[in-house]
Amino acid sequence: MADTEQSIPRSAASITALVLGIIALVMSWMPIINNFAFIFGALGLIFGIVGLIGVMRGKKAGKGIAIAALIVNVLSLAIVLGTQSMYSAAIDDAVNGPAATSAAPSEQDDSADEPSGEEPQGEARYTDLAVGTSVELENGLAVTVDSVETGLANYDGSVVVGVHVTYTNNGDDTANYNPYDWKGEDAQGAQEYTTFYSEGADELSSGTLAAGGSVSGNVYFEDGTVKALYFASMVADEPTASWTLS
Repeated sequence: MADTEQSIPRSAASITALVLGIIALVMSWMPIINNFAFIFGALGLIFGIVGLIGVMRGKKAGKGIAIAALIVNVLSLAIVLGTQSMYSAAIDDAVNGPAATSAAPSEQDDSADEPSGEEPQGEARYTDLAVGTSVELENGLAVTVDSVETGLANYDGSVVVGVHVTYTNNGDDTANYNPYDWKGEDAQGAQEYTTFYSEGADELSSGTLAAGGSVSGNVYFEDGTVKALYFASMVADEPTASWTLS
């Protein structure tokens, strides 16, 4: 009987499943590459099931290997799904920036522009805001268009519009600020980045704002700009908030 048991070959399917599972487990933490890890893990799971069936029927040896292969492959698949969800959320946040969570007008605007007596809901409250309104992002960064100055004469005779903005970091982590967070939009819907103003003063620079910190500065746009658009991310397609300048 002992000779018969020893003559039973080990399950090649189980060994293959274990090898595939180990490869999938190693690759499962790597962005993009873990797409291949999912394929290896799925194949390993299939081989593991085939190997375990063969062992249970007594045709092959290596029950421990088959069970270990199933565990490793299931674990690799779970890690792939979890990490891909995490990476997708991180990429989305990097591209679109943190979403706006609240908008509150300053005290000077409390009695203005309230024809309906109702506060707008959803995304509409971050579009065409009045000057003086603050928008707070999910990360605690509050952005405000404080004031607008039109008719500024530039060195070449052109006219520019000056917009004074303020960032206040109410969050727990550092936050970035940059003049390229802003675009101006004209009445035809054309959007452009800030322009050079020869007499510009207190211009907004770029940097990192510590928790609890605040920074203000001016950004300048071409004459005819009717809206100031704020983008929480420089690569975002849509603005996080917009202010009507007229």
